[in-house]
Amino acid sequence: MGYESALIGLLISLAFIALTGVFPGGIIVPSYLALFLTEPARIGGTLIAAVLTLLTYRLASRYLILFGRRRLVFLILFGGIWAMIWRQFLPSIFPLSLELRVIGWVIPGLIANHYERQGVVVTTAALITVTVIIYFLGRLLAFL
Repeated sequence: MGYESALIGLLISLAFIALTGVFPGGIIVPSYLALFLTEPARIGGTLIAAVLTLLTYRLASRYLILFGRRRLVFLILFGGIWAMIWRQFLPSIFPLSLELRVIGWVIPGLIANHYERQGVVVTTAALITVTVIIYFLGRLLAFL
């Protein structure tokens, strides 16, 4: 599962968006999560970083004018910052957190952007659905 799963992921994400009108955390995000579906702790760490990014945005939006491109840049920036903090400092505080790593630097910010737009429950449900579909289609194509 390499380039094929990314292409499958894009097609499945676009089909899901067209059918439901709900974004699964971005168009490419489910493809990345499908690559790590055998490591649920990493997916959990990524979702926690996305929620922390969303909370940071909601706090900052009280004092800053954040909308449109500014919001997206802010969320991606702080998603990367939370991923870096998670990677650098959490293992020294909580040694078992090595499995709770964040996937990528941009992924938490993209997920947080859709959390803000659609809500946490709707986005997470769509993300899980599309990720599982991509994973199983990728595995099916690997057998062919």
